[in-house]
Amino acid sequence: MKASTVIRHLREGLKNVVRNGWMTFASVSSIVISLFILGVFLLLAMNVNNLANQIESQVEIRVYLQLNTDQAKISELKNAIGNIPEVKSVEFVSKDQGLELLRKSIGADGAELLEGYDATNNPLPDSFTVEVFEPQKIAFAAKQIDAISKADETKPITSVKYGKGTVETLFKITNAVRNIGLVIVAGLGLTAMFLISNTIKMTILARRREIGVMKLVGATNNFIRWPFFIEGALIGLMGSLVTIAFLLFGYSRLVEVSQFELGLMMIKLVTLKEAGFYVSLLILGLGTLIGIWGSTLSVRKFLKV
Repeated sequence: MKASTVIRHLREGLKNVVRNGWMTFASVSSIVISLFILGVFLLLAMNVNNLANQIESQVEIRVYLQLNTDQAKISELKNAIGNIPEVKSVEFVSKDQGLELLRKSIGADGAELLEGYDATNNPLPDSFTVEVFEPQKIAFAAKQIDAISKADETKPITSVKYGKGTVETLFKITNAVRNIGLVIVAGLGLTAMFLISNTIKMTILARRREIGVMKLVGATNNFIRWPFFIEGALIGLMGSLVTIAFLLFGYSRLVEVSQFELGLMMIKLVTLKEAGFYVSLLILGLGTLIGIWGSTLSVRKFLKV
């Protein structure tokens, strides 16, 4: 295609967008509304997934040792547990540290329960806190640790706990939440595609006589199609950019306003920097592609006449 022809198509496509102001406005508005709803649910799904990851990352294994286990055996066990492929880190927690952590966890209301206990009569055992790379493999890692204890004749480990039963239920819930979010976003994406494409089809439909006249004077299909192709892309692009502006501004305000309150509940939203690029890229690509798709399908129908 010659450069002059390309420039002509671009000029005509831009003219069509400006000339058909109300229809362009209706199409852009439809795109903004549809993509905005999709974008809101996409951000919601990203934050739900992030929250599920935060919850899963807090799952850990507690390995309790026999009372008075010597330092050499503690070092040996720490190395053995750390060599398990699924294990990310192993932290030794002395019984004194354990008592202090317990005091902090129960707070002032339960302080009387630990009254009288100190370093001289601490009933707690030494322990390890074990983190794994993949939370879903925590049960397998716990079995490996238990196997290490059974292989040692001194049986230095009294128990290996990771919330068996509760953890499996937690993983089922978080996976269900992720899957539901994915289905909702996919459904809204398809709905947005059909709504936007149908609106653009109406824009083209209003100018079917123009297409018919061009066919009668001998214009080729490609000559007719390209300005509408560019028009659809421009409409989709404009709607996408407006949507992105609304979404990013609204989300940045939400993060700013809710940061303190959610921080108190130990909930961390996905940052604008983390979410902005992916959401913008998806909205921009989807809006532009739908605009092109809707105009292409509509023009094709009239080119067959």
